[in-house]
Amino acid sequence: MLFKLSSAVFLSQLVALAGAQTISGQYDCVPAGSYTLCQNLWGKSSGVGSESSTLNSASGNTVSWSTTYNWANNPNNVKSYPNVESTSAKGAQLSRISSAPTSWSWNYNSQSSGLRADVSYDIWLGTASSGNPASTASSYEIMIWLSGLGGIQPVGSQIQSGISLAGHTWNLWSGPNSNWKVLSFVSASGDITSFNADLKVFFDYIVANQGVASSQYVQSIQAGTEPFTGNATLSTSSYSVAINSA
Repeated sequence: MLFKLSSAVFLSQLVALAGAQTISGQYDCVPAGSYTLCQNLWGKSSGVGSESSTLNSASGNTVSWSTTYNWANNPNNVKSYPNVESTSAKGAQLSRISSAPTSWSWNYNSQSSGLRADVSYDIWLGTASSGNPASTASSYEIMIWLSGLGGIQPVGSQIQSGISLAGHTWNLWSGPNSNWKVLSFVSASGDITSFNADLKVFFDYIVANQGVASSQYVQSIQAGTEPFTGNATLSTSSYSVAINSA
């Protein structure tokens, strides 16, 4: 019996190993269950370094993944946004969303001294029900920073502080970027490595307080990290997001 149990454990480890997929190209993507994992090294040319991202597992609406990077030069420039994008939590109008539950557990397995990086949601809104992130279809970019290290700052300037939402306190930044407006909620109390929330509270807040029309559609929900400089391995042990409509 002991031998059979050990064999079963060994086989399960082999299956898990075989299921892991690593991508390293600038814009490589890989299907990840209800998500797509993408490298998105869009700012690569502003620095020197490399990055690879690994899909560890995907089951139902939950995904596990990691990214390892080493970036130098131009410390105020984002080098990449490796992320998972939901293939189903999109296309809903803000006024018709009854809930948008999400859960994200993450940690740095390693990080260099003076690391400059954030860990953040990147949520894209537009007047149409679909559209690519960071495109002419985008009206708003809503970021939720669960971590910001090394003194980095979001786009624009801080316009509010001490906002209580989803059991945490946030500072709100606002500014323009291309043809869309960026609203960034930044954790005011350090890293939030275990985040369980209803994103609807953020949607309701920007509609009530920032002039965002409730007729806007959620075009994309992404979750990832923006490294500026330094080296690290960031691991997400479990992530999920969904949108429920009224």
